[in-house]
Amino acid sequence: MSGTDLLSPTKWLPPVLTLAILLALGGCSSRSTTLGMPVYGPQKPRSSQAIHRATLRPYTVNGRTYHPTVVSVGWTQEGIASWYGPNFHGGKTSNGEIYNMYAMTAAHKTLPMNTMVRVTNLRNGQSVVVRINDRGPFVRGRIIDLSYTAGKRLGIDKTGTAPVKLTVLGFDNIIASMAKKSGHTYRKEVVLGGFGVQVGAFRRYGGAQTYQKRYDNFEGRYRAVIKKFDMDGQPLYRVWLLGFRSEAEAKDFIKAWNIPGAFIIRG
Repeated sequence: MSGTDLLSPTKWLPPVLTLAILLALGGCSSRSTTLGMPVYGPQKPRSSQAIHRATLRPYTVNGRTYHPTVVSVGWTQEGIASWYGPNFHGGKTSNGEIYNMYAMTAAHKTLPMNTMVRVTNLRNGQSVVVRINDRGPFVRGRIIDLSYTAGKRLGIDKTGTAPVKLTVLGFDNIIASMAKKSGHTYRKEVVLGGFGVQVGAFRRYGGAQTYQKRYDNFEGRYRAVIKKFDMDGQPLYRVWLLGFRSEAEAKDFIKAWNIPGAFIIRG
């Protein structure tokens, strides 16, 4: 790839600009070409209840099943980022948009579509804000696939990959902090279901606390809580792991981790 920016080298939009400008990221029809690749003009991100439900269902790629994640504003993840470009440019993304390698978008295996994410290159400190509109990358160890332009702004176009930190800033194409300042409503989290897994039951509260600490934030996505019940006149402390989007995901979790006595509950 050329070392010259294919778009104007502007940084991420400052808070004084309106949310409407933030939504003008993407492409829908060919307007011109850059280095032989079509450049797509602005499009409103695809979003509806039907699309939302469809893209939050578990899906399987190369024999592995992925479960879209329950996350809140401020959720973070660290791992390896890569970028994808010409071979996919102009094709359909997972939510039905036209993939535009020059827009500030990205693919993630489990984050809800239209989640706004800050991506920080841990090598050079550069960061960008992208909108999730695709699924991937399906390469072991990688957590996000950036558009060409987003990758270039982080310097990943030269290295191919880089260690990054992701921070969820908002949902439904809206950055929560900006919406709060302007008085707009915004979603703080995405909750997809009420399934959980009981990982232990204890007569002593201390034992339940130990299990809670062991499993809380397990895999960076599940939270552990202690529920008190009365059993034969004595307290029984059950440790529940919450945050599963479906019964199938909970079953997969129990099978994968082989936790003795674990079973599915509805949280």
